[in-house]
Amino acid sequence: MSQITTHVLDTTRGQPAAGVPISLFSQSEGRWTLLAQGVTNQDGRIAGLLEDSVKLSEGVYRMHFETNAYFDAMQEKGFYPFVDVVFELDGNGAHYHIPLLLSAYGYSTYRGS
Repeated sequence: MSQITTHVLDTTRGQPAAGVPISLFSQSEGRWTLLAQGVTNQDGRIAGLLEDSVKLSEGVYRMHFETNAYFDAMQEKGFYPFVDVVFELDGNGAHYHIPLLLSAYGYSTYRGS
C-alpha cells in the first residue's frame, strides 16, 4: 500500500467524489516539489499514489485537491476552487491517510488510518 492514501467524499451527495485531480508535494528550503499526482476513481480514491516501496522522509508535505474540476463535472458552483492540506511527517515510514470531506461551501480533513 502507498504510504500516503486519500479518500474524497462528497458530503452533500453522500457519495465518493470521482474525478478530483490530486497532487502531492514535498517542501524543501521553502520550495514545493511535485512527488506524485492522480485523479480519484469512482470510489473517491487514487490507487498507488506513491509506489509501495517509496518511504517519505521527515518533513512538510502538501496535498493539493483540484476541487473545481469536480464541481464543474457536477455542474455545481463551488466556493473553494482548490483545497491544500499541508501536513508534517516524522520520517518513521508510517501510513498516512488523508481524507477530504467536501461540499460546495465547506470541507474538512483529518489524519485517518
